[in-house]
This record gives sequence, structure tokens and C-alpha cells, in this order.
Amino acid sequence: IRQLGDWTEGIKKAFSVVCQAPEPGKSGLLRADGPNHISLPELLIDGPYGAPAQDHWKYDVVLLVGLGIGATPFISILRDLLNNIIKQNEQDVISMSGSRSNSNISSDHSSSCLNSEARFRSPQNQTRTLMTKNAYFYWVTREQGSFDWFKEIMNEVADLDIKGVIEMHNYLTSVYEEGDTRSTLLTMIQTLNHAKNGVDIFSGTKVRTHFGRPKWKKVLSKISTKHRNARIGVFYCGVPSLGKELATLCHEFNQTGCSRFEFHKEQF
Repeated sequence: IRQLGDWTEGIKKAFSVVCQAPEPGKSGLLRADGPNHISLPELLIDGPYGAPAQDHWKYDVVLLVGLGIGATPFISILRDLLNNIIKQNEQDVISMSGSRSNSNISSDHSSSCLNSEARFRSPQNQTRTLMTKNAYFYWVTREQGSFDWFKEIMNEVADLDIKGVIEMHNYLTSVYEEGDTRSTLLTMIQTLNHAKNGVDIFSGTKVRTHFGRPKWKKVLSKISTKHRNARIGVFYCGVPSLGKELATLCHEFNQTGCSRFEFHKEQF
């Protein structure tokens, strides 16, 4: 369990009292398997509770916003979408190769496969159809090292998402915003390295890092303009202040635009 606050620090302290610390160079787990019978703290488990992001598949478009460690719940969504993209790419190859040999057989086979591949199993073992056509992932963090957490999945998306279904944006708030003279040199170095090697020098991934914070009104405006009359799910995990701002913007765009934004938030 990662210690990031009073509650998780309290758990560590409670177990540290009764557990034997690991030997140097051994696993970081606290051990309680010695010969003496130890009375461990009592754990009361309540739940599980479904997360709002579990319903992402119901929307035409999803906007995922995570602050720091708050990006964690959305990595599973990216995985789900990426798996669907891979299956679709495989099906496209099968359809193309089949059409050369027998167009009639290929048509029937392609139709049946597409119907089966587009269906997923929900936790209740009921089939569900993935409706999501596009996803936008915004990760805002202050620590540059945070990008290492999900480097693998971000590179996978960059490599396998040929059709551009998923759009990813990393924001590093500890650096002055783009356009600021104090970050001009960093921007130049970053641009040259990305163009030459295809890797961002800050995140170590193929996703380019922006400086400062996103202009959320512009973000929602762009999505609303691009996806008119779409049902857009906005999922947020982070501090309450930004959550209120996003909820307000969703309400405002629903009053004036053609698209329908539905805001969901959770604490991580």
C-alpha cells in the first residue's frame, strides 16, 4: 500500500508495531510469520463499490482527467480501449485477406466476427457493446518521475493506435507554461529530441509533455466542436477544486452546445 497521506501512513504504523521489519536487501514486506503468535490489527472490509469510470463504454466519447496518482483509475480504461483497437486491427487484416479469396464468404465472416469482437463481458457476466469511438486522456502532475508509472501503456497506445482513437496529453506543472520565455530553451530541446528520436525527454514516452496546466475551457470547446451531437463522458480523479471547475464547464457547454457532457468524479 502506497503511503501518501494520514490514512495510509496510519495503516503502516499499525502494522509496523506488531510486524517484524524486513532484513536489509530482502523484500520490503513487513513479516508476521515468526514462531510467536502475534495479534494483528483487525481489518473491516466494506464494499466493493463500483467506480464511476466503469460506465465509460456507454459514451460515444470519453474525456479522462487525472491529477498525479489520480490517473490510476483511467489506465484500465485505456487498456480496455487498446484491447478493442487491437482486436479491430486484427479483424481488419482478416477481412482484407478474406476479401481477396472469396468476397461472399468474407462478408459473412467479417460481419459475424465484428459483432462478436465488439461485445464484452460485464462484471455481471452480461454482454455489453463498446460504444466509445474516441478518448482523450489528460494527465496533470507536478513530479516528472510520475510519468514512469504508466510508461508502458502509453507507449503501447502510441504504437498500436493507428487510427488515432486515443489522444493523450501529459502536463508537467513544475515547469513554466509553454510560450513563457523561461521555458523556451526547454521547449526547443524537447521539440528537437522528439523529432529526432520520437521520445519525449521529460516523460520518457512517445507522448509529448506540455508545460503548465491545460486550458480546460479550450479543451472542452475543441471536443464539443469535433464531436457534435455526441454523448461525452467526463471522468475526473483529483483535488475537489478542479472537479468543481470541470463540472461547471460541462454544465455551461450543455446549455449552449450541441453535445451532451456528463460529469463523473471519484477520489483516489
